[in-house]
Amino acid sequence: MKVKILVATHKNYAMPKDPVYLPVFVGKALHPDVNQTYQGDNTGDNISAKNANYNELTAIYWGWKNLPDLDAMGLVHYRRHFSLTGKKDVQTVLTQADVEKLLAQADVLVPKRRNYYIESNESHYLHVHEHEPLEVMKDIIQTDYPEYVPAMEKVLKRTWAHMFNMFVMKRQPLDEYCTWMFEVLAKVEARIDITNYTPYEKRVYGFLSELMLDTWLETHPEYRVKEVNYVFMEPVNWFVKGGKFLKRKIFGHGEH
Repeated sequence: MKVKILVATHKNYAMPKDPVYLPVFVGKALHPDVNQTYQGDNTGDNISAKNANYNELTAIYWGWKNLPDLDAMGLVHYRRHFSLTGKKDVQTVLTQADVEKLLAQADVLVPKRRNYYIESNESHYLHVHEHEPLEVMKDIIQTDYPEYVPAMEKVLKRTWAHMFNMFVMKRQPLDEYCTWMFEVLAKVEARIDITNYTPYEKRVYGFLSELMLDTWLETHPEYRVKEVNYVFMEPVNWFVKGGKFLKRKIFGHGEH
């Protein structure tokens, strides 16, 4: 089975040695002289120049368009990986053999759901981010893709989601999902002005897409989905994280 899991990165970092992984330097078009080691997202058909707004989606787009012979493709982050062991060790993350076994049982692999408990996906998004992009995306889906509306409303009301734009998909769902996602995001991009957004908020299309994955999966129950554990390779300061959460609840949107 031909599989590649892209590792989105913007700097040198310890990478898995298993050949299923392909480190991709995102935003290469914006930083052509930085990092000559990893594959850039700026070859062939690409949106590398939009990395400041699309985040890791520039790697997904590059892989989708330029690795057509794959049976399945996925994306992880340099600090966040799928793992069956739960160890913070980059050499014990998901292997080619693991992926093949899992894809014998499912068409799409996603990270274990992230729970927000006391707020919905929609309220969480609105506490963290500018409101207009989400409202515009909702309007576009309602107008142009009405078959996705029930799933979108369901996902927005949930208190959990599959986040980080991490997945592994077989070729057919990958093609269908990427076609839909990038088409919707292009329409959002054409309608909003992010000129005065902070650098963090300008990453808007990457943020929106985190809600689009579950919306797409809910609309396509023909594809079998399996959750896989994931690990964050660095320590998490829960005191700082909790403080930012409370700040958002009191003062409105800001960084995670």
